[in-house]
Amino acid sequence: MRTLVVVPTFNEILNIESMLRTLREVVPDTTILVVDDGSPDGTADRAEAVSQELGSIDVLRRARKSGLGGAYRAGFAWGLERGFDHFVEIDCDFSHDPRLLPTLLQAAEDNEVVIGSRYVPGGTIPQWALSRRLLSRGGNQYASFMLGLGVADSTSGYRVYSASALKKIDFRSVHADGYGFQIEMTYRARRAGASIIEVPISFNDREFGESKMSSAIVVEALYLVTKWALERPFRKRR
Repeated sequence: MRTLVVVPTFNEILNIESMLRTLREVVPDTTILVVDDGSPDGTADRAEAVSQELGSIDVLRRARKSGLGGAYRAGFAWGLERGFDHFVEIDCDFSHDPRLLPTLLQAAEDNEVVIGSRYVPGGTIPQWALSRRLLSRGGNQYASFMLGLGVADSTSGYRVYSASALKKIDFRSVHADGYGFQIEMTYRARRAGASIIEVPISFNDREFGESKMSSAIVVEALYLVTKWALERPFRKRR
């Protein structure tokens, strides 16, 4: 299967080269697309320099920082136009271990959506305090209950989508960002009847650079989950 690894970036100069080299080592037959949101630190230039050496790496430059959801929508559209079969979401900061990607891709051979999950048996978050873990786990349980997802980690951003799943989801019309984007993609996949499986991962905090997560993104996700739940037909609520 032709696989496209989509790596969204904004000011990831400290991580981009290591991530690209690790991905090329671990999944040598994939194509990598760096979607850069106008990083002023030169992330896109560094990615292009590495691509000259490693090959099969493209850089999609966007004019300004427009959010994680927008970066993935642009990457998915780019890949579908070029006939890729599977699409990987992965953060550039190594919070998602690229060495686990072969396991996710193996699961993608029989499932349309593969979620790297922190909250299924075998999944871990070794560096998080208990309070942060409870907040994240509680938010995921709320989303799953309100939307009938049947998924333990709908906010995870380490995923593999098949081309068929993206077409079922109609990803171009997904407007949420951050956690909300991941939840909405999961919700649409479930409603469209796409097959979903969760694979355990270990999630680690970044070592270099600054986190892009904010309280506004968390609030947006909670608001959207409640909104979507209220819009669901009553007879379908479980």
